Amino acid sequence: MHYQTKFKFERLHIWQDAMELGEKITNHADSFPRKELYNLSSQICRAIDSVALNISEGSIIQSIPEFRRFLGYAVRSLAEVVTCLHKAKNRNYISTDIFDGLYLDCYKLMNMIIAFRTKL
Repeated sequence: MHYQTKFKFERLHIWQDAMELGEKITNHADSFPRKELYNLSSQICRAIDSVALNISEGSIIQSIPEFRRFLGYAVRSLAEVVTCLHKAKNRNYISTDIFDGLYLDCYKLMNMIIAFRTKL
């Protein structure tokens, strides 16, 4: 079966970047200690997944104010991810270099979402 984008959110760069960042962060969370499986690992994965989920859910709704609201949820989820990244770095689950790269990715995505939200 040939894959073609059918949903408009699949064409949004913010959704594509959120999906990519989600996979990067989930891969790192998989290496956290087993004791964090139901704590920090789960929390950061749920938060980063919420970013793309809110972008897609908001894009389906017909009203622009509703879409803006869901983009706001996506930004808040990114803030949660950043806090989890700080915790992971402080607990030595990720290196400073990995933290810096993921932190920058989160910052860029946040700015892209805010800019997109403003233009709606």
